[in-house]
Amino acid sequence: MSVYDAVEIESLQGGPAGLSQYLGKAVLVVNVASKCGLTPQYAGLERLHEQYASRGFSVLGVPCNQFMGQEPGTSEEIAEFCSATYGVTFPMTEKVDVNGDGRHPLYAKLVQAADAEGHTGDIRWNFEKFLVDADGEVVARFGPRTEPDAPEVVAAIEKHLPA
Repeated sequence: MSVYDAVEIESLQGGPAGLSQYLGKAVLVVNVASKCGLTPQYAGLERLHEQYASRGFSVLGVPCNQFMGQEPGTSEEIAEFCSATYGVTFPMTEKVDVNGDGRHPLYAKLVQAADAEGHTGDIRWNFEKFLVDADGEVVARFGPRTEPDAPEVVAAIEKHLPA
């Protein structure tokens, strides 16, 4: 079953983000935060997005404030910070919960995937990454400290780019 089946989420600018638009693309879904020690990963995520967008790839940023309140801003503040500080052009969703009783349905599906160490379940920190293939299947999970341009991330993206 596709990650995008019957999952609704709002865009950061308001209105539905339409996850079904990503069917046929490889997507790196990342829970992001503006006031985290890992926030500089935005730059690497933007480079990935720019490098592979023409080949059917997108980064999808999902703001979350569940980790020490490191994403406290409004949608407008988050959008302004990402654009002004890191030149982010990749799509962003509304701020959601990725863990707990209020976990967004997208993350309820994503967290079933295991990373290279076998970890499944709860998101451990900001900037955990999930690669979803063109059919909507989660094909890789990377821990928060794994940089967007790490060889294993790039290899997984290149392997799963649509034909």
